Amino acid sequence: MTSSSIPDPSSSADGFGACATGRQYEIRRGNARAVVTELAAGLRLYSRSDVLLTETYGDAEIPPGGAGITLAPWANRVEDGVWYLDGKKQQLDITEVSKNNASHGLLRNASYALVDESPYSVALEATVFPQHGYPFLLRHRVQYLLAEDLGLVVRQTLINDSRTPAPFVIGAHPYLRLGDVDVDELVLTVAADTRLVADERLIPRSSEPVGGETDLRSGRKVGGLDVDVALTDIAFDGGVARHTLRAPDGRSVSLWQDDACKYVHVYVNTKFPGRSRAVAIEPMTGPANAFNSGDGLRWLPPGESFAISWGIDATLGDAG
Repeated sequence: MTSSSIPDPSSSADGFGACATGRQYEIRRGNARAVVTELAAGLRLYSRSDVLLTETYGDAEIPPGGAGITLAPWANRVEDGVWYLDGKKQQLDITEVSKNNASHGLLRNASYALVDESPYSVALEATVFPQHGYPFLLRHRVQYLLAEDLGLVVRQTLINDSRTPAPFVIGAHPYLRLGDVDVDELVLTVAADTRLVADERLIPRSSEPVGGETDLRSGRKVGGLDVDVALTDIAFDGGVARHTLRAPDGRSVSLWQDDACKYVHVYVNTKFPGRSRAVAIEPMTGPANAFNSGDGLRWLPPGESFAISWGIDATLGDAG
């Protein structure tokens, strides 16, 4: 699929059309373009000079493999959907039936409302209402901005409107690509020293130094790579860490995350529609099951907010 096959939101008066992900918000700056969805405040497309830098999908599809969605008030999984608040059992809905987990928060199927927009930025917001398993009132605001250098900058802000502190882990689920370059030929580099060792349900049980195919610090070719792993002890430089897919011709696309995100989840998906492999690089403030382990778990005081920033940029040579 090329960027030209994504519908133009300006083609209808209300901007909706027939997209399964709701209203499509398009932003442009120079040769850069991004499309953001009403559903889950998701990143459906980011391109430069018509070179796709993220995986995308069709109008009638919901995001395959969670492509581009944002995650709140937890990222990844809660084991059995169970955690405890002041000694009282909390039961979340099981949304990953095959592994009996509550997966990817409470807003992946939610509509986000428009807060603000300009030709090269858009901000959307959704509410987490108190409910069984999560008795807190929060707002999750997501802003996408095409910067002057044409990189994409994303800022996610969680706001606690409750009267008590609320636990959270936030993150996002972007998949990177480099145009039509064979993904198997790309080299993946991730600046992280420690991996979380998970069981068959992808719940972390321990941690250890990266090794084998989870050691991505010096780069590994994506072809044949089989990883679905959370990494931490990330190498930040000036408060920012960068993870990169590089082509044989030297072109590259990178995801960067600020040091509010102490974890990154790397998932090489062999079932992404129309692709031999798709590479998700997911910035997160905590790992799976943080509500039980406490690893990376934060508590947001009443009336306060917490924000993370991450983004995508590329080196494309003459292409932009």
